[in-house]
Amino acid sequence: MRDESGMTLIEVLVAAMMSVIVVGAACAMLISAVRDQPALSGKAEAVTTARYQLERVVRELRNGVMVEVSSPTEVRLRTQVRRVSCGGAFQTDPLAEPVQCRVAYRCGSGSCTRTEETLAGVPVSTPVVALSGIGNPNVFCYVPSAETDPTQCGAAPEEGSPPTFVGVNLRVPDPEGPGLMTISDGATLRSSIFSSS
Repeated sequence: MRDESGMTLIEVLVAAMMSVIVVGAACAMLISAVRDQPALSGKAEAVTTARYQLERVVRELRNGVMVEVSSPTEVRLRTQVRRVSCGGAFQTDPLAEPVQCRVAYRCGSGSCTRTEETLAGVPVSTPVVALSGIGNPNVFCYVPSAETDPTQCGAAPEEGSPPTFVGVNLRVPDPEGPGLMTISDGATLRSSIFSSS
């Protein structure tokens, strides 16, 4: 006669209980990940937007030849832009030389505006919001600086020395809670590269 013994009721109940615990833990992890996703997406979007805005400003600083006005809330510089003329249409010919214009960034009340001017100082464009959603009006810092720590934006540049480096510090709302997160970058001006070689 064959052995017809199987699992006991206790063994079946223990196996079912262990299955419920494993499935419950997996569901809890899945629910937690789904709940956290909007906050993570919001933070990633805030950082991406701030980085994109910052990169546009820094690219223009990198093409800068000379800073003419420098303060924690404003920078006006001569820079090369890919346009047909100052304030004109964008240059479509990749072989055409960029034109030199004055570009002014002015910051205050949550945003920074960008204005293009001719080299004579005549505004040729209306102010356009270049940086938005920022929590600090003191956006720009300079080297050489009057501040002992040049990474702390908000100090004016050193008197009598034209800035060779312009830093940009953006403080944007932190989607994970109260407070602000800082995103920073900067650029050395072309004129300082040419004069040091």
